[in-house]
Amino acid sequence: MNTLAFYLLIFILIFTMGKWITFIIVCPLIRLFNKHNRTRSLETSNNDQKQIENNEYHLSDNIGDDKTIKKCKNAIFSFFNGYERYMMIQTGFIPSHTIRDIIYKKIFLVRMDSKAIIYYGAEIRGAYNLILKKGAIIGDRCVLDARRGGIIVGENVQLGNSVCLWTGSHNYNDPYFRSTAQKRGPITIGNRSWIGPGATILHSVNIGEGAVIAAGAVVTKDVEPFSIVAGIPAKKIGIRNSTLKYEFTSPPIPFY
Repeated sequence: MNTLAFYLLIFILIFTMGKWITFIIVCPLIRLFNKHNRTRSLETSNNDQKQIENNEYHLSDNIGDDKTIKKCKNAIFSFFNGYERYMMIQTGFIPSHTIRDIIYKKIFLVRMDSKAIIYYGAEIRGAYNLILKKGAIIGDRCVLDARRGGIIVGENVQLGNSVCLWTGSHNYNDPYFRSTAQKRGPITIGNRSWIGPGATILHSVNIGEGAVIAAGAVVTKDVEPFSIVAGIPAKKIGIRNSTLKYEFTSPPIPFY
């Protein structure tokens, strides 16, 4: 009976930990995949993005490739990209900041200061294009889409729960509904800015130092330093004190 219980326990552990065992095995490939994507991102400027007719994850066509080879390459690339995205979401729910940070930095290649914090359930896309500076705090269930231009979150910035940062969108006037160069661009958030819960910041936006984005606001244009904006689309409603001195130095909440 004890032997049966032992093997049953082993089976349960393998079954429940299977995805993490697989993840550990393929971690080197994921890291290489992200290094490759970072290199491509640096080489490709925001103004000369290649127009992709079908799927933005498709590989660039290579001279001499026949259609079958192209389809196979694109299928493999799409499958691997989807798996990476799935595991990024799963990583967000690991109840340990230490383990999450190691995976974010070493596998997904987030450039993240040791004093930055990513809280529970965050979803990061294009992690290799994400920079979190000292004291940056990313709230629960935030979505940071850094794939199409990159995101820089400055020092002592706080993102409230469920904030969304989108560095690209589809062009609704494009015949193929593509994400064209005009609909892509980096997001930069200045030091000591505060982004309220549920706010959305769209592509090509710079948030000035010390700015406040009200809860639920949708930001489509640059925000001046120390200004307060609210609404859809966000508009200036006030001015913040410009003599800010606070720093986020407290350790993260355990598990969460």
